[in-house]
Amino acid sequence: MEKEEIKRIIEAVLFASDRPLSSEELSKALNIENKFTKELIKELKEEYRKENRSFQIIEIAQGFQVCTLPIYASWIKKVLRREKEEKLSLPALETLSIIAYRQPVTRAEIEAIRGVDVGGILKYLLERGLIKTAGRKDSLGKPILYRTTSYFLQYFGLSSLTDLPQPSGKIRKKEKDEAN
Repeated sequence: MEKEEIKRIIEAVLFASDRPLSSEELSKALNIENKFTKELIKELKEEYRKENRSFQIIEIAQGFQVCTLPIYASWIKKVLRREKEEKLSLPALETLSIIAYRQPVTRAEIEAIRGVDVGGILKYLLERGLIKTAGRKDSLGKPILYRTTSYFLQYFGLSSLTDLPQPSGKIRKKEKDEAN
């Protein structure tokens, strides 16, 4: 296959996919080197930018996905009239943030921080695919460990966990005070 044909295949696959695809997945499917795949994705991104397209390729959740530009979001919502995705409740967001920053973490550790039972919230987050079990902690009772998923990254528009905002000084100071 020629370079332009491979580039158009990558474009079509990314366009058709409902989830981010890694360069490794694309490389394996096309039987080409990962470095070459990344180069072609970079070229496609540049083509879209130069041609002033209404869409772009973004790197999200350790993969690539074709998305519309944010400036067209209101028009897309207006025309497609999509139902609003169920938003996460404040308790669910608090629990999820504890898991994201402390992972892997047990239910008891989360409850010690939140001060309330989180059984129902953990079940909800598991059902939504935002967290998953990550084995068991090697301690008394062997409690289940929880961690975030790649869907968590996609949901919040993050490439990796390193993109999470750093906790504010107040939070870190409070944690230090509680530890003493």
